[in-house]
Amino acid sequence: MASNQNVVDMAEARRRGSLDPAKLHAFLWGGNKEWQTKRNIATFLSKDPVFDKARRSFIARTEMYQRGLAMTKRLYELADQHGWSDEEAKLAVRVIDEPLPIMLHNAAFEPVVRSQGSSELNKHYDELKARHGIIGCYLQTELGHGTNVAALETTATYIPETREFELHSPTLTSSKWWVGALGKTATHGVVQARLILPSGKDVGPHLFFVQLRSTEDHRLLPGITAGDIGPKALSGYGAVDNGYARFEHVRVPREYMLSAFASVTPDGKYMQPPHAKLSYGGMMYIRSSMVVSAGWTIAKGATIAIRYATVRRQGNKGPDGLERQVITYPSVYYRLLPTLAHAYVFILLGRNLVSAAFSDMSARLASGDTSLLAEMHATTSGLKVLVSTVAIQDLEAARRSMGGHGFSDFAGVGRLYADYLPGATFEGDNFVLDQQVVRAALKAHDALVARNTKSTSDLTPSSAYLRLLVRDEPTADTSSSTAWEDPRTAILLLEKRAAAMVQERAKHRDDPDASSDHRVARAVVDAFVAVQVGETIRDSESVVGGREAQVLKKLYLLYLLTNVESGLADVLSFNLLSGSGSVDPSRALRVAIKQTCLDILPEAVGLTDGFGFNDWELDSALGQYDGNAYEEMWKRVQSEPLNKTEVPDGYEEYIKPLLLRGPGLAGRSKL
Repeated sequence: MASNQNVVDMAEARRRGSLDPAKLHAFLWGGNKEWQTKRNIATFLSKDPVFDKARRSFIARTEMYQRGLAMTKRLYELADQHGWSDEEAKLAVRVIDEPLPIMLHNAAFEPVVRSQGSSELNKHYDELKARHGIIGCYLQTELGHGTNVAALETTATYIPETREFELHSPTLTSSKWWVGALGKTATHGVVQARLILPSGKDVGPHLFFVQLRSTEDHRLLPGITAGDIGPKALSGYGAVDNGYARFEHVRVPREYMLSAFASVTPDGKYMQPPHAKLSYGGMMYIRSSMVVSAGWTIAKGATIAIRYATVRRQGNKGPDGLERQVITYPSVYYRLLPTLAHAYVFILLGRNLVSAAFSDMSARLASGDTSLLAEMHATTSGLKVLVSTVAIQDLEAARRSMGGHGFSDFAGVGRLYADYLPGATFEGDNFVLDQQVVRAALKAHDALVARNTKSTSDLTPSSAYLRLLVRDEPTADTSSSTAWEDPRTAILLLEKRAAAMVQERAKHRDDPDASSDHRVARAVVDAFVAVQVGETIRDSESVVGGREAQVLKKLYLLYLLTNVESGLADVLSFNLLSGSGSVDPSRALRVAIKQTCLDILPEAVGLTDGFGFNDWELDSALGQYDGNAYEEMWKRVQSEPLNKTEVPDGYEEYIKPLLLRGPGLAGRSKL
């Protein structure tokens, strides 16, 4: 095989495709202007030596943190030089493919203070927050409690004599833990603590604005103990100083309670919020942003793996006399093309639905309208579980699809996996959050049953599937592969599965099986997303048009079909597949999945090009745009510090004595 066959194969893959990447760039990034902004930012960063990635595979954790600080400083210098807006600066943070200490300031601290702090507090700190004159974090999780926010142990006791709140960590387990940027970077934080009134009454968790470190010398303020919690699994999040903190009777002014909704009067009277869960807005904001973030993370893994599978040849000989391209094997494209579908769906779902819904809810909350809060809480909980679970599975599937080389750090996917892995547990453990989804589903079910009519007008978007309990909508003959070519078949089936499972869960409310909540929650969220995918299919025809719309429709169809396949245990349990009495009632579905994959396969590289990643962003030897994988892998290996000397430093002390010992022992054994 010629040494440049990789490059030839990649060029041929693009020649065979029919997609215009420029159209997909605009489609995925929300317009040509947005795409150009992202591309320009990525170009600036890739050419700046501070953001060079050549050595990061070989540096220790402390150096990772220092490098993260250097990148953060340089990023905002560039923002000033080029006149980037706040949104453009935040986009630049996201373009950098590793977590930075500043991320939680942008994602949680600043928006939570802005939306829930008093006008006086925001007036004083708005400019400082926006210009990073202070750096914030969000202190919720504790050593002993995470997902169960109601049981947090940190207290904030109001003292009317001085008009202050006294923050205190009464136990070791009340220590704040896992908080990004808390270890060494943040100067301020939003602290979630149980509010204790002068009467001694505990009114539950509330949010407080707290200064942690001096803005003069960065030393911790009196009464505060804080530090870094140490290295994370698989060396993930290396540049972020996830930290701990304890408060020893720390006083903050009454005005530092985030009091846009709930407040305490100067004399200690508690002013009830319009909704008990209003203080959870920060969590909901983070969960909503996780949808689009998961999409872009999957997109990177899919791009790397699909590009490598396109140029990697191994196994049987093909028509060209060479070993077949790995991407042509069903066992490979069956794993990788659904990841591509997940990326597109989550990016668009996150941008067009969740972000808009959260903005709408925030606007309503500002006027005292809490009608969307419960819906948003259930929806963001369910979507957070879905996207984090799928992203982790997809990244590992992408890594494994690359065979042995996928285990190399130079492949790039392992790093993505390590950094994304905590997504399954931060902002709520996934299996616990399932209960939030089920609770909301049962509430909607009970309300529908109580009405005792066929009216479904009160159902929300996340519970619309329950209409199928009061009116039947026939499913197409699912024993026919042609029925699966229509997205409506899969959408309706996923909705029927959700309705049946919620109804069954209601019947066994007091004695559910061990996996019930997990399965019901997944069914409910799958049904919700399926409907949104159906709307996206219709929208894409008008937004992007042409051949691109046709291919995207196939990609969305693959998302729906593989979701039905992953839920087959429940689909078959409730006898939801219709048609002839085939020995395998799901065969037509699986045949349709294979055919849909084959339809998409020639466009796979073009679809990855549509994400618009350059080689600096992916930082993968195997995912090079031009396909030159092996040459790039060879080049990177030469940078390994162990290769600087022919004879390793440990030869005289360790290897040589072993080699000298061996012959003597071998000689004795012959005797």
